[in-house]
Amino acid sequence: MALLALAMTGFICIITETLPAGLLPQIAAGLQISSALAGQLVTAYALGSLLAAIPLTIATQGWRRRNVLLLTIVGFLVFNSITALSADYRLTLIARFFAGVAAGLAWSLLAGYARRMVAVNQQGKAMAIAMVGTPIALSAGVPLGTWLGISIGWRSTFGIISGLTLLLMVWVLAKVPDYPGQARHERLPLGSVFNTPGVKPVLSVVITWMLAHNILYTFIAPFVAQAGLTAHVDRVMLIFGLAALCAIGIIGRVVDHHLRRSVLLSLATFAVVSLLFVWMAQSALAICLGVAIWGFTFGGAATLLQTALADTAGEGADIALSMNVVAWNSAIAGGAIVGGILLNKLGVTAFPPVLFILLSGGFLITWLARRAGFTPGPRQTAVTSSDIAP
Repeated sequence: MALLALAMTGFICIITETLPAGLLPQIAAGLQISSALAGQLVTAYALGSLLAAIPLTIATQGWRRRNVLLLTIVGFLVFNSITALSADYRLTLIARFFAGVAAGLAWSLLAGYARRMVAVNQQGKAMAIAMVGTPIALSAGVPLGTWLGISIGWRSTFGIISGLTLLLMVWVLAKVPDYPGQARHERLPLGSVFNTPGVKPVLSVVITWMLAHNILYTFIAPFVAQAGLTAHVDRVMLIFGLAALCAIGIIGRVVDHHLRRSVLLSLATFAVVSLLFVWMAQSALAICLGVAIWGFTFGGAATLLQTALADTAGEGADIALSMNVVAWNSAIAGGAIVGGILLNKLGVTAFPPVLFILLSGGFLITWLARRAGFTPGPRQTAVTSSDIAP
């Protein structure tokens, strides 16, 4: 139940981030602004996560862990409620920025929290459970939220999210164990963590893999239009989400013993799919099958990469995971920028070869990081002070 509370926190993070994208016309009308300005509500959220993750993680290192978790949840409650009630665009934009701040701290906390709840040899499985909220939000929560926004209004939908957040606070207080923060002498400086052998390779794989993913994910509508699926983008994304959800269960079983192989296999498979899209993107069947395989390779990415990063960083795991938040959000923004340039200059046919190059780069980095970052064999991580019971 405690791990599922963490998964629910991730669900709230994702649905808060992505919901405005499906309701831009309604939000624009409600705030009396253009759709372009309404789209900046998504940008403000991402910017908040990007800027806040590392400094807030460092600032709260010594705090009791449940207090930090509750702080992030209160942030979602307050700023989603302001979004639901605000009639002023500037206030709404500020609320979205600080909701992103809460998310940045939450994402840097969740993986480390999940690891502390179980024995070392079960940490990968625990992280898989804690991360399950992401594919659920993408496959079911976002479409449901969009439908609710259209049916009962976008303000009411944000109000419902605030209600879920309030229930989550009660859940955390009742079921999630508390853990001490790090003592001052245990804390590692940012530079020391960044220079830990293996940290840079893992972060590099995060950027290459997620940049490739987000180029395709952000512009999936024009990409599948090649196969005549313009009217069925929602179904294509449902296929992606369900495949990603299936992958979570499998990765949870193998991550503790086959982390390196799983990363290499995921990258290689996505690269092959991207290469096949060069010749088969006009086939609806090939698109649906390729999207399913892509979703399957993506589903376990967060668990695999965060496990590798936390293992590599050791005592600096929380700071390293805050770097992961920055890398991940940078890849989201980069995917939108690079994908937009490719779309405008070369068209969607340029996507597959660019994805193949990025994924091949990620595969090569993983292959070379045998000694630190992506070591072969079962996970070998020493018990640190953060793994000690409260």
